[in-house]
Parts: sequence; C-alpha cells; structure tokens
Amino acid sequence: MINGQRMYLWRAVDSEGDVLDILVQARRNRKTALKLMRKLLKKQGYSPDAVVTDKLPSYSAALGNLGMKAKHVTVWRSNNRAENSHLPVRLRERRMQHFKSAGSAQRFLSTHAAVYNTFNVQRHLISRKTLRKFRGDAMATWQSAAAII
Repeated sequence: MINGQRMYLWRAVDSEGDVLDILVQARRNRKTALKLMRKLLKKQGYSPDAVVTDKLPSYSAALGNLGMKAKHVTVWRSNNRAENSHLPVRLRERRMQHFKSAGSAQRFLSTHAAVYNTFNVQRHLISRKTLRKFRGDAMATWQSAAAII
C-alpha cells in the first residue's frame, strides 16, 4: 500500500537470482505485463529460452502478444526464485516505514536491486576463500561506483 492505494511490484529475476528489472504499478493487467516484458527484452537484447511466472493470466496474454507463448512455464513452485527476491525489499520497506509514492518506490527499488545484485553471492555454491574474494571484488566495485577513497 502506498498512500492508501494498492500497488504491485513486478520483478524479473534470472536463473542466478539476480534482479533484472523492477516495475511498480497500480494494476495487474495485460498492458502492465506487456510493458515489463518489452522493457526486459529491450534491456537484455535477446529472447529467453523459457519464462517462468505464476499463474496470473496477464503473463500469458502478454507473452502471446509477443509471440512467446510456447516458452511459458507456470508449474507449481517454479517461480520461488522471484518470490524469494522480494524478501530484501520487504525488510527495506519496513525499515523505511513504507514508501511515500509510487515514483519514489520505483527509483529506490531499481537502485536497491542494482546494489543487491552487486553483493549477492550464492554462498552455498562456493568455498569460503572464494566468497571472501567475491565480497572484496564487490566492495571494490562499490567503492569505485560511489567514489569512496
């Protein structure tokens, strides 16, 4: 809820768990799903092998409009990666005492996703030594991006 109006957070997550894009909208219809899909296709530059979503009919309509209907997967629990990517957003929203407007939520969440992707490492897949190296690289990237010396 933002200013008493129900808003929906549309997230696109890749197979690694990195957030590709976030869209904050008031509706959950075909037009909004199509907007997200076109934005993703333009940003990524290629069509994915498969699109995993929940069973919201808006996704099917948007993918059908784009000609990608054969690649749509809606199997039970297959979209858990996207659902789990929402947890850091909920924690941050609680700390900020909710968002004040849809525009500020969109700007903040896009930035938050980029920072989260920088520091998010699949710890269970790598050794502790490699994790320390990845974290060091992420911190160096963050310091150069933030111009911290």
